Amino acid sequence: MKRLTFVEATLCFALVLLLAGCGRKGENDVAAGAPPPVQVEREDDSGTFKVQRPEQFPLVPAGVHKATPELTVTGVVNPDVSRSVPAVSLVSGRVVDIKTRLGDTVEKGQLLLKIRSADISGAFSDYRQAVADQILAKAQLDRAQVLLEKGAIARKDLEVAVDVESKARVVLEATVEKLRTLGVTDLDHPPSGIVDIFAPISGVIIEQNVVLGGGVKTLDNSPNLFTIANLDYVWIICDVYENNFSFVRLGEYADVRLNAYPGTVFKGRISNVGPILDPNIRTAKVRLEMKNPGSMSIGMFVTATFYGHEWENHAVVPAAAILHLHDRNWVYVPAAPGEFRRVEVVGGKMLSGNMQEVTGIQPGQKVVANALVLQFTAQQ
Repeated sequence: MKRLTFVEATLCFALVLLLAGCGRKGENDVAAGAPPPVQVEREDDSGTFKVQRPEQFPLVPAGVHKATPELTVTGVVNPDVSRSVPAVSLVSGRVVDIKTRLGDTVEKGQLLLKIRSADISGAFSDYRQAVADQILAKAQLDRAQVLLEKGAIARKDLEVAVDVESKARVVLEATVEKLRTLGVTDLDHPPSGIVDIFAPISGVIIEQNVVLGGGVKTLDNSPNLFTIANLDYVWIICDVYENNFSFVRLGEYADVRLNAYPGTVFKGRISNVGPILDPNIRTAKVRLEMKNPGSMSIGMFVTATFYGHEWENHAVVPAAAILHLHDRNWVYVPAAPGEFRRVEVVGGKMLSGNMQEVTGIQPGQKVVANALVLQFTAQQ
């Protein structure tokens, strides 16, 4: 066994004296009246803590707040279908000019685009032929009446002339109406091959399916050139689970909050509850109708809050009594003398006085007023 040198023995002796002095200093501090540090012992239950000085963690009783049950769901802003009108073309051709674009605000009667089409010239040609046929049929009818008076023809020949003139007049009226439908008002001069498409209503263009130089078909199997929506009123479409249908009643109102403006609350009237559920997620579409305050854009996400009819007693505690840990909310309640147990709760809405509704405990239950202090102490 190796023997210690004189220097090593001296250093060991000094270390022993230093440790003894530290111990005596701690005893002197206790004797001087300094409070010992708080010690928290964790019990076998991971949510229970034993505290040597529980008076350092004051308790407050949970209050009671009367309120109706609430259901909050998400939704999306949509245009009011009854206020959305397509801009279509009754002629086929090619787009030669576009005056508006997707997202533009337009007025009723405003020019949207121009189309070069051969349909106009064809319709005007049919009109001129119908005019000529009607003039000829009218002349033949007049001649047949004169000849009948002179006994030169039989009455049946006059009847044939009357029928021909009537049919010619009908064809002429149909060609005139077709030209007016296509936008031609001056029947004395041949129209150009350019067709103007105008806005049917005032609103915002929410859909555009046409580009400059693109081809345009007639109404059969072709998308709308533009869709214009009057956004003075909008729809909020929400998904509500079937077990929450009791919160939704036609004609009642729900609170609507925009994610873009969370501090402002709007009112939306329940106008429809979808009769068909989504078979995958078991939800129905609920439609809210409301006046657009001017800040709602199509496609915005919102939250809608529906209210029940029966009053309930909700427990309320100071906001500081709630501990946010691992994406969950907890409060500490006394379990035994010197012991506290952590209880999970669900936080509700904030109330005045920095109080918050919670579910998971009953009104009157005592909780630690400052949960964060106890949690911090427990981690020491």
